[in-house]
Amino acid sequence: MTVRVGFIGVGGMAEHHINTLQKIEHAQITAVYDINQARSEEIAEKYGAKSFESSAELIDSGEVDALFICTPPFARSGAEEVAAARKGIHLLAEKPVGLHMDEVRKIEKIIQDSGIIHTSGYCLRYLETVAKAKAYLADKQIDMVLSYRLGGMPGVRWWRMMEQSGGQLVEQSTHQLDLIRYLAGDIKEVHAYHEQRHIHNIDPEATAYDVGTVSFVMESGAIGNITSSCLSKYVGKGGTEFYGHNFFLSVDVNTLRIVDDTQDLTEVLEVDFYYEQDKAFIEAIRTNQPGLLLGDFSDAADTLAVTLAANESAAAGKAITINHAKELSL
Repeated sequence: MTVRVGFIGVGGMAEHHINTLQKIEHAQITAVYDINQARSEEIAEKYGAKSFESSAELIDSGEVDALFICTPPFARSGAEEVAAARKGIHLLAEKPVGLHMDEVRKIEKIIQDSGIIHTSGYCLRYLETVAKAKAYLADKQIDMVLSYRLGGMPGVRWWRMMEQSGGQLVEQSTHQLDLIRYLAGDIKEVHAYHEQRHIHNIDPEATAYDVGTVSFVMESGAIGNITSSCLSKYVGKGGTEFYGHNFFLSVDVNTLRIVDDTQDLTEVLEVDFYYEQDKAFIEAIRTNQPGLLLGDFSDAADTLAVTLAANESAAAGKAITINHAKELSL
């Protein structure tokens, strides 16, 4: 079975997925749409697909079995996800899956009820280092988690506007936070601090922060912190560390370190996590095995809930308890 794949939004992230799918047997790019029609037509011609003039036309075309939604956060109304689900089109929605939690929960329910195979862009779950970390941590008591995402600022202006991107934790460091949830369980409370230290020298109208830190309490009772900055143009890094009374474990993309009473192990395991994620998505559809996926839309919604709660905390100047309630109807 060939899985016919469509794309809504064909910017750089989408093209990376498209190039990755070229390497995957049974995947065929058939349809693309972007609000920038020149870009849509360019990608369609380059990869042998058809360019559509609207997302609705693409979804109604009958030419796709699966859909990648790769639009930026501010462009996510949920209409494409809902339309695809109701058409029985399988879905990979890039992260973050929205900026408004009540809307995302309603979309989540529709997707769940539709019976489609669905996932999101949390590609770091597909690292071999993460698989080994998950196996090691399965019977461990995690007491503290430290995580960070430091680097420069993306060049697109919408990223500097809080109302359009959600800020670095929602749009970027969400990968590290999702790994915390995947490896250590849910977060129940956050207390965040966001500040603008230099960003106004770049863009006087910017509303996003350029340094931020979030302390959290997990359902297990463990505590932790995740720190982000987009003003670190000389040093870029992102990693997560887990501490217990009898072990230390860290994951930094392809590097895994485990220290305990019997070992001090460092492994470098090179994996193309985008390839592994996209292959799992195609195979899950082709063989009707959603269990091949390491996360679904609901997991992405739960990660979003934590990041948006951190924004709420920073704005209110107080700790926020995570609302895990899910809307039951549209």
